Amino acid sequence: MNSIEWTFQLRFIVALALGLLIGLERESNKSKHKELILGGIRTFPIISMLGFGCAWLFQLGVTAMLPLGLLSICALASISYYSKIQTEHWGVTSEVSALLTFVIGALALLVDIWAAMTLGIINTMLLSEKAGLESFVDKLDRSEFTAVLKFLLVTLIILPVLPNQNFTQFELNPSKIWQIVILVSSIGFVGYLLSKFLGPKVGMWLSGLVGGLVSSTAVSIAYGRVAQKNSQQAPSALQATVLASSVMYLRILVLVFIINPVIVYSLWWKLLLLSIIGVTLSLIKTNAGKKNVESTGKEFQQLQNPFELRPAMVFAILFVALSIITKLAKQYIGSQGLLSLSAIVGLSDVDPFILSLIQGTQIDIPLITSAIIIAAMSNTIIKGIYFGYFVPSLRLKTAERFGILALAHIPLLFL
Repeated sequence: MNSIEWTFQLRFIVALALGLLIGLERESNKSKHKELILGGIRTFPIISMLGFGCAWLFQLGVTAMLPLGLLSICALASISYYSKIQTEHWGVTSEVSALLTFVIGALALLVDIWAAMTLGIINTMLLSEKAGLESFVDKLDRSEFTAVLKFLLVTLIILPVLPNQNFTQFELNPSKIWQIVILVSSIGFVGYLLSKFLGPKVGMWLSGLVGGLVSSTAVSIAYGRVAQKNSQQAPSALQATVLASSVMYLRILVLVFIINPVIVYSLWWKLLLLSIIGVTLSLIKTNAGKKNVESTGKEFQQLQNPFELRPAMVFAILFVALSIITKLAKQYIGSQGLLSLSAIVGLSDVDPFILSLIQGTQIDIPLITSAIIIAAMSNTIIKGIYFGYFVPSLRLKTAERFGILALAHIPLLFL
């Protein structure tokens, strides 16, 4: 397929279309809220064309037209804002959007067209999603926001100065270790945000889905407590716990693909099959109970923010310790010792162990694949035990579902 040739005419159409898009949003907002807003469906396309025309004259050698055009829009925006504050309207969004629309019109001619299109579309999205963004900020816990900032600040300071080379006989690379911590924390944080903001709305089953991105073990404990406090919620809690366990396999697959894609070829279909079996088991309903959204939300608030420094440092320490133990097991105990270690470590947190397994280039792929399957099986068993401990009334159903899922791992060890 031939790529599009962005001629002068096509660039003008893009500039006009983006101006219309922004103007349409401002016009609809003006009609809906009866607010005093700079411009609308006609003004913003004209501003965009003004930017395009000034950029055209700039290319023809009249270089002063571009800054003069921008200054004229600045003056217009200033007059508009002054008029608004006289009526105690303090928002400056429309004025800034007018300046950006002029810039978008100019960029449509001067640079790659994707820059103007990206700015125009993102600007329109931000303008139209005002209510959603403000609601998101209202729900955001300030302590969580501060924790994320601290983590990012420490990362920006630490990562550039960490040596990117192997140390000791265990080949520990400080830079790669911290990169892995950032990767795992980022995936967990996505799930944490989804579970925090969507969990109470979408119900237990989908909350288990997104909670599995953070920690399926934590979900099994959290929902076990939900079911313990409210027996009517027990069936839904069991479904959500099994689903969170199913997400664990996909999370492992993504991490392995990013860290060492060589292993994925022999592993992907096994993890995908286990995830499908888990999702199928989670769809089996027992006696349905009434929804108790408040309880679900409160329990999910107990999930720990993966971007806090403490869990990140604990993960780093576990990763280093398990990297050393894994190499020692390979060296002194052999493959059988490593498989036994997989079963033991799987009773806690599988991520640092699995990531320690797949480091390096000279690895025994069949052995590593078997170790990952055993660790996942062990972790599945312990999650069933956790949930069954909290919910005696569903211990048989819990044993059935987690037992089937655990047994499904065994034939995969021989394939």
